[in-house]
Amino acid sequence: MNEIFSWFGDPANWQGVDGVPNRLAEHVGYVLLALVIALVIAVPLGLFVGHTGRGAVVLVAGSNSIRALPTLGLVTFLFLLFTVEGPATTIALVVLAIPPILAGTYAGLQATDHGVVDAAQGVGMTGWQRLWKVEVPISLPLVLGGVRNAVLQLVATAAVAAYVGLGGLGRFLLDGLAVFDYGKVVAGAVLTALLAIALDLVFAGLQRAVVPKGVRLAALAAGKQAKAAGGSQ
Repeated sequence: MNEIFSWFGDPANWQGVDGVPNRLAEHVGYVLLALVIALVIAVPLGLFVGHTGRGAVVLVAGSNSIRALPTLGLVTFLFLLFTVEGPATTIALVVLAIPPILAGTYAGLQATDHGVVDAAQGVGMTGWQRLWKVEVPISLPLVLGGVRNAVLQLVATAAVAAYVGLGGLGRFLLDGLAVFDYGKVVAGAVLTALLAIALDLVFAGLQRAVVPKGVRLAALAAGKQAKAAGGSQ
């Protein structure tokens, strides 16, 4: 424990290229870049499948297959394929971030009350209008829940960037293990966990800000009803 406090208290660990601020910025950069690319791919695909119902079986099977991929093995394979650290790590992170976003988007649209959708169709809304004015707002809690899951996974798995020579908080873990500096290893793990918590709080605030209040209240009521039904069994 004293080694950990000594590591955090050493000013040398907070300065320069290998300092905490720079490694933290690198880690956040990997996460945000992969998240943006994954959102561009997964959200439109999830909206299409959820709205039309086409390709649902392939989507579920593909997502489950991707979830089973070992992170380190995927990064190593892509590094050998591209022989460049940056693209290999980014592609691996994007591949791993797509399934939770895709699943959240698809599940959100599928969970939309069909009565509400039918009512929107009854008043003359087109398919495009039903999607953006009815289905997407109602499905936002699940969509953003998938995004939050992806962010947490990205923060954890971005540490493997150090294995192929990139920076980020994973450098503390890898470099510490190389010289048996376990205080540095634990410090890297603690910083990674704190970053995950901080980003989750940021996206939780974003979710609260963008989800309509009526949708939040309806989701809360549904959750309470589910708990009551489960407790009565």
